[in-house]
Amino acid sequence: MTKADLIDLIAERTKLPHGRAELLICQMFDSMVDALCRGEGIEIRGFGSFSIRAYKEYQGRNPRTGEAVHVRPKRLAFFKVGKELRERVNNGRGHTPPKPPTSDPGPGPGSPSSSTSTTF
Repeated sequence: MTKADLIDLIAERTKLPHGRAELLICQMFDSMVDALCRGEGIEIRGFGSFSIRAYKEYQGRNPRTGEAVHVRPKRLAFFKVGKELRERVNNGRGHTPPKPPTSDPGPGPGSPSSSTSTTF
């Protein structure tokens, strides 16, 4: 989904004119960017949180030439998904829940394909 798609969806769902929906979305994003620039975190319950992580300077390498490159210190935005969103995504479309165990005992003990470990 792009920003334009989000604006169209908000305009349709709220019955707002397209220009108003665009203004709303742009103001929301601008407010979030301003808060992150000030070093503030953003927490949206049920969705997730945004924070700033600071990285120290270090000596890196150019992968093409192998030449040493100085990397300046930087601050980057970091997103941590909330529990409710994580659960909704995992239980949404495209997710196949694990199959429950059957009563069929499978191969007998000692056979090469018998195993007691389960991978999830």
